[in-house]
Amino acid sequence: MSNSNPSKLHFSLVSPERELFSGEVDHVVIDGANGQFGALVHHAPVMSVVKAGAVKIIDGNVVSKMYVGGGIVDVTPTGVTILTQDAVDLAKLDLAAIGQEISELKEDVRDAKGDAARAMFAAKLARLEAIVSAAA
Repeated sequence: MSNSNPSKLHFSLVSPERELFSGEVDHVVIDGANGQFGALVHHAPVMSVVKAGAVKIIDGNVVSKMYVGGGIVDVTPTGVTILTQDAVDLAKLDLAAIGQEISELKEDVRDAKGDAARAMFAAKLARLEAIVSAAA
């Protein structure tokens, strides 16, 4: 990970499908296994489990938020890399559409025939509710 600006931190958010974010930023705030922590350039090396929730990406006066459904973070003095199975750019959410989908999933959970179907709908519902919570 090459850092062209020594006062910035290189941040990458990667899922199996693609790299969702890659760039130089000032600060990244992560929900780790032992609580929330921020990483700046020259941070001590650390690896942690990432809890599901919002990752804040701060660059100057611009704050961006991404939802991650858990994962692993590797922090070095020059960069932060998060590997996750599930990530959503919260700036691109259609909250009205998600609200409608949540309502439909609640009905699906209530009306599900069998435990397997109920569990599948409940998992989808929990994910969407976590995304909405992270966006708040």
